[in-house]
Amino acid sequence: MGTTLPTSPTQASSAGKLVTAARRARRHARAAYSKFKVGAALETADGIIITGCNVENATYGLTICAERVAMFKALSEGHRKFKRVAVVADTVAPTPPCGACRQILWEFCNDIEVVLVNPRGKTETHRMKDLFPKPFDVSFL
Repeated sequence: MGTTLPTSPTQASSAGKLVTAARRARRHARAAYSKFKVGAALETADGIIITGCNVENATYGLTICAERVAMFKALSEGHRKFKRVAVVADTVAPTPPCGACRQILWEFCNDIEVVLVNPRGKTETHRMKDLFPKPFDVSFL
């Protein structure tokens, strides 16, 4: 179960905007095969929100998750510091990032806040270190 992290009114407002952006991004998902649409929104350290949605491909292996779309868009636009990510998927329990997304988020964001939401409003908030307790990173190279 998710933990509730202490937030100031500004942080709560910021997280709300992030979730709204992730919900909007989910509408653009291309999930013709799985029908599993996901939206993600990544907040930079300076408050800019960058979104992504999952994009499926008939070969399945070339499918890319919403979290990675948002991350790669952010990096390609020059952003390097991040506060949090929100992920919205239509599941009973809020859905955490897959293993590949956890690796990418850890690599480029480290221990950021992860807000998970389903369309019915169930929300969980975690830290990356709790979702990904023994990450592979540069310290092993």
